[in-house]
Amino acid sequence: MSIPRPMTRDALASAFGGESMAHTRYLVFADIAEREGFGNVARLFRAVAFSELVHARNHLERLRELDTDAKIVAGAPLGPGNTSKNLGLAIRGEEFEVEEMYPVYIEIARAQGERSAEMSFQWALESEKVHAELFKRAKSYVDKGSDMPLEGAVWVCPVCGYTHVGAEAPEKCPVCGAPRNRFKKF
Repeated sequence: MSIPRPMTRDALASAFGGESMAHTRYLVFADIAEREGFGNVARLFRAVAFSELVHARNHLERLRELDTDAKIVAGAPLGPGNTSKNLGLAIRGEEFEVEEMYPVYIEIARAQGERSAEMSFQWALESEKVHAELFKRAKSYVDKGSDMPLEGAVWVCPVCGYTHVGAEAPEKCPVCGAPRNRFKKF
């Protein structure tokens, strides 16, 4: 692996920063949801926090050859509150990544021939689409005063961060192809 070209490097660094903040934010949100009696929403936040950690790790891995300090520019919806507010913040963050951030980063990496970075961004994008929908579903329940029902467990692929809800993990990850036995269960 070589040092990515400057625009791709900056996109990777920003994505690393954003995913790292999302990981921490979702762990805080999980604790709040747990205290408010939304155990399944807390479990969802913890699972997605792990997925965000996978994304951050993947982006950071593509910067392995660097040996420098970096200023990272990454947006984050801040101001934690109750679980409904936190789900709203999470939805905004995920939708930004799906609609704006990752599509642009993918195009930068593609234009610069940075296949490894493009793959890391694409994997994260596919996961973020699922996260946004899960958070929207959770918010619809929380706003009515009830916990989100979960049909089975929340499963996260430790290779790409893909997130799945069900009795079992998929036979293989639909994003990266990792086998079922690699998935982490929440």
